Amino acid sequence: MQNFRNYYEILGIPKTASVDEIKRAYRKLARKYHPDLNPGDKSAEERFKDIGEAYEVLSDPSRRQQYDQFGQFWKQGGFQGGNRAASSAPRQETYNPDFERNYSGDVDFSQFSDFQEFVDQLLGKFRTTEGRPPDPSYSYRTNTQAPPRPAARRDSEALLELPLERAYVGGRERIRLEDGRSLEVNMPAGVLSGQRIRLKGQGPSGGDLYLKISLKTHPFFTLEGSDVRCQLPISPSESVLGIQVEVPTLSGAVKLTIPPGVKSGQQLRLTGKGFPKDGRGFGDQYVEVQIVVPKNPSNRERELYEQLLKVQSFDPRENLTKAK
Repeated sequence: MQNFRNYYEILGIPKTASVDEIKRAYRKLARKYHPDLNPGDKSAEERFKDIGEAYEVLSDPSRRQQYDQFGQFWKQGGFQGGNRAASSAPRQETYNPDFERNYSGDVDFSQFSDFQEFVDQLLGKFRTTEGRPPDPSYSYRTNTQAPPRPAARRDSEALLELPLERAYVGGRERIRLEDGRSLEVNMPAGVLSGQRIRLKGQGPSGGDLYLKISLKTHPFFTLEGSDVRCQLPISPSESVLGIQVEVPTLSGAVKLTIPPGVKSGQQLRLTGKGFPKDGRGFGDQYVEVQIVVPKNPSNRERELYEQLLKVQSFDPRENLTKAK
């Protein structure tokens, strides 16, 4: 049996954490320990795997419930819905009246091959094994079912919409199909709109399922290939004097120095702060400066602007005068 792993402790969240709190904790840690941001760091790589494993379980309400209920035994046998090899002989069941009288409530789950066997015994049933004749003191019923006719194999396509931040870090993503099935997909970092991911054998009747990626519109970033673009508003005084500001990136906020005399529409580059590209690094982020004037300046600000207007030596219409 594997050592019990406390997924709540791995993500640094309480057991009462909501789905949104789980997602926020995962995204924060995934960015911090992502292998692309920690090249050659084996401890960060292992930490990243642990984070993904914890999120995989706790983000799924069904698996989280099993994890909370069974603790260290939750991964054993069929407790996760695993399939056992089916026997060719029909299954025979009977009611065992002695089980209810002797059951104490303390069960060693490791003795059961799957969760169904545990439930069967909990309900006072047992299964006959091959080579052992049924007890004649009990009555048995046999359930037989004709095998279904195989359906024609066909491929299908499903749309998977991802937030830009999620596509940036990659990792496991749970999707729900139209037929009600829920699947987990290991997304590579840096997937783009229009790309397709093939899930072999997950389509109808054994065909392949193709997931077509669509990235959701972001309120601040736009994506051009592997480059990220954004607009940064600054005030007129900041454009004249220059300033150092914090700029959001997909990997976290960074310091950017705005040079004195910057013009509206001028672009500044943050090298390596763009989108992952083909597993060989990252694109760049381009910050377009937008000079924004105050809509409702205070009285003091208006006085200062009036004083500045009287003493300024700069003529913004100098070229128009020369053209006359």
